Amino acid sequence: MDRSGWRHTREADPQYRIVVHTKELRLDLYRNGKFFKSYPAAVGKPQTPTPKGDFKIVNKDESPGPRFGARWLGLSVPHIGIHGTNHPQSIGQAMSEGCIRLYNPDIEELYWMLPVGTPVSIV
Repeated sequence: MDRSGWRHTREADPQYRIVVHTKELRLDLYRNGKFFKSYPAAVGKPQTPTPKGDFKIVNKDESPGPRFGARWLGLSVPHIGIHGTNHPQSIGQAMSEGCIRLYNPDIEELYWMLPVGTPVSIV
């Protein structure tokens, strides 16, 4: 209770989880165990496929450079991340070198929402 006698409750920080569907070319975001939002994505081309498995976000970069669009979310697999793109026509295709590409506004939204440690499943 504060000095006015009101009891304040604070919702616990939401827990997020990402599932990337490589065949459907989309990234699904779950919040507190429930589906929250879906984003169209690009994934790895056949010569450089996106790795399948369970990973986590291990680093974030607000200015990753023009090759990676507006933001970078590095995964716990070497050289692979979720990032923006300055070539939005690539979204909805399998044409990356293994990374997951999103539209820049979508990765910007996720960047501020997701903490390091967020689980990522790629199926």
